[in-house]
Amino acid sequence: MADRSFKLEIVSPQRVVFVDSVESFTAPGTLGSFQVLYNHAPLLSSIGIGEVKVVDTKGQAFRYATSGGFVEVRQNHVVTLAETAERWDQIDVERAKAARDRATKRLAEKKADTDLVRARAALARALNRLRCGA
Repeated sequence: MADRSFKLEIVSPQRVVFVDSVESFTAPGTLGSFQVLYNHAPLLSSIGIGEVKVVDTKGQAFRYATSGGFVEVRQNHVVTLAETAERWDQIDVERAKAARDRATKRLAEKKADTDLVRARAALARALNRLRCGA
């Protein structure tokens, strides 16, 4: 069978999260999720809070919780610059629950000085981490 893999790099400001050849990459685009396969057309897209799915050349699937960033696809090479990217089995579920509870509390208090956009984003990130870490 012909090699249908391409190189994938997932990088966050803190570290290189993933570098390897893969068969599939799915990302939460801000205009809708999209999948990249071998010989995909060139693409530059923003990604939002959501789940990145990777299938390696052995057919093993990995999931990452991400909170936004950008994806570039060019000549069977995909580079993902993510604000954050945590592999599902490395998510600290208790920490994510605490973040969810803090954000929920901030939103429920309805204080005049509460930054609602920031609190909603924190809640969305925490819920995404819990979904991916489950």
